[in-house]
Amino acid sequence: MKKLVKLVKLNNLQYNPNRDPQVYRRVPREAFRIQAVLDGTGTATCAVRDAEGKPLAEAAVAAPGTFEHRVAFDRPGHYLVTLEVTRGAETFTQPLRLDVLEHAWRG
Repeated sequence: MKKLVKLVKLNNLQYNPNRDPQVYRRVPREAFRIQAVLDGTGTATCAVRDAEGKPLAEAAVAAPGTFEHRVAFDRPGHYLVTLEVTRGAETFTQPLRLDVLEHAWRG
C-alpha cells in the first residue's frame, strides 16, 4: 500500500519543521503556496483549514496528482493552518505555521 501523501511543499520547498523558518516567511499580501503531492490511486479530498477549523480551500484531486492552494494575509503575525487529505479510511494531517513579517528583510 502506498502512502496517501508523498510530499508536502510550502513556497516550493519540501516542508520541514526543523528548517530555518526564514525560508517560509512572507510579507503582507504575498501568497504562501501550499502543495500536497498525492500518491496511490483514487480520488482524495484535500483541504486547508484555519486555526478554527474553517476551510480556506477544498478540492477533490485524483491520485497521483498535486493539490495546490495559495493563501495571503493582510496583517503581520503568525497564522496556523492545517493541511488535511483524506481518501476512504486514510487521513493525513499536517499543521503549518505561516509567519507574515511586517516588512521584507533588509540586508
